[in-house]
Amino acid sequence: MSLKRKRNMKRLRQNVRRCYCQGHCPDNQTNGTCEIKQGGMCFTAVEIEQDETTGNYEAEFTYGCLPDEEGGLMQCKGSLVPHRQMKVIECCNGSDNCNKDLIPKYELPSTTQEPSFFNTPESIPLMVLFTSITACIIFLLAVIACLYIHFRRKELKRGSPYYLKKSPDQYPIDIHVNDTFANILDPSSGSGSGLPMLVQRTISKQIHLVHTIGRGRYGEVWLARWRDQKVAVKVFFTTEEHSWFRETEIYQTVLMRHENILGFIAADIKGTGSWTQMWLITDYHEYGSLYDYLQNHVLDTNSLLIMAQTVVSGLTHLHTEIFSTRGKPAIAHRDIKSKNILVKKNGECVIADFGLAVKYCSDTNLIDVPVKNERSGTKRYMAPEILDGTINPANFDAHKMADIYSLGLVLWEMLKRTATGDKLSSAEDYCLPYYDCVPNDPSFEEMQQVVCVKKVRPEISTRWSKDDVLSSVSRVMQECWHANPLVRLTALRVKKTLAKLEVDPNVKIV
Repeated sequence: MSLKRKRNMKRLRQNVRRCYCQGHCPDNQTNGTCEIKQGGMCFTAVEIEQDETTGNYEAEFTYGCLPDEEGGLMQCKGSLVPHRQMKVIECCNGSDNCNKDLIPKYELPSTTQEPSFFNTPESIPLMVLFTSITACIIFLLAVIACLYIHFRRKELKRGSPYYLKKSPDQYPIDIHVNDTFANILDPSSGSGSGLPMLVQRTISKQIHLVHTIGRGRYGEVWLARWRDQKVAVKVFFTTEEHSWFRETEIYQTVLMRHENILGFIAADIKGTGSWTQMWLITDYHEYGSLYDYLQNHVLDTNSLLIMAQTVVSGLTHLHTEIFSTRGKPAIAHRDIKSKNILVKKNGECVIADFGLAVKYCSDTNLIDVPVKNERSGTKRYMAPEILDGTINPANFDAHKMADIYSLGLVLWEMLKRTATGDKLSSAEDYCLPYYDCVPNDPSFEEMQQVVCVKKVRPEISTRWSKDDVLSSVSRVMQECWHANPLVRLTALRVKKTLAKLEVDPNVKIV
């Protein structure tokens, strides 16, 4: 028996098989044979991998021996491995090199993309439905947007400032009627805010101007009649349209109405295509301004308190922000002076002229400052921080404190015309603040020199200290015109302080 046959017989007795190997050969051989013992397997593996650049699939065969200790792991079947890679294995152990001609069953994946659902004929109805629904939704959103813009513009026309055109017929003016005309019209607003009712924009045609009662930098004030009622009509110069624009907006602010704020009746435009008049129609007070009243009347302490308390009450209402569904913004007047305060028949006062006013809403933290009126007030009544340019216009509290300074000067005017004791002659002649320091029409630089550089304030009469009421009002006045805005009292604090003062109603001046 040959030596080779003897060796084969010996392997068979030892249950040893030879397998064809390629890629998995012992001793790092490229191909050849390997041996397996009982329980081992010969295998043929095909590995399918996709080329990332071309996208084509390629098959690579490997052959080798699978020892018995590994057979349970791989289990001679196909398995999925990392992305774009698959390996299929088949095994045998019936004879030597049984795996050389063993070919695993596999298919190369197709390189063409499988048709998606949307590329099939069955998808056409669904695609049409989807497109129709999308188009309907877009159309519906467009309609909603157009309606919103349309109604928003209507709201803005009712609540925003009015834009002047060439013809008065083009002005979208909302006319409001004061509740003092309750015997003529039904003054119901339904909001509880005291806002007047809306009427036709023909009120200017129903008003008859009687005669002028005043003239200012913005225009003329007329006494007029409307349905047998006296009203005041402020006719603005054509160059002051922004002031009319601003004052009308302020008067129509929600919750603006107050017993110590001049009653607003209507705003209207009158004229033809060649000329235009801008009207602001308000309550009429026959005593006129506090400036006029003090020149012709001497006050007693009771009258002083009534006037001072009502002026401060109106200013407090302006400065206060009211939080509500439709709340009131805080408002700074920026032109407090005796000419902008009117006297009512009962001796109380109302604040008027809001052409320079600014609004502030804490929700937005924005100050609505008129573009053409950044420098506020009348020069004689300007606060030191305005005169020296240190005021921060972006800080609303700074505007309120400037109002308080001006209020202090108005209190000085009242005190000067208040008699002490029961002698009418004890009151001084009426004078404007700083009458002894600057001319009648002082320049900005002259006021700055007196108020900021020299730090002068109006003279305080020694007789005021002899009367408890006048002395208390004088102390409040001096805190109001303090050079440091942070030291000045707030309008609410002034109101509460003056409310504590009491006078003897039996004391009459003669």
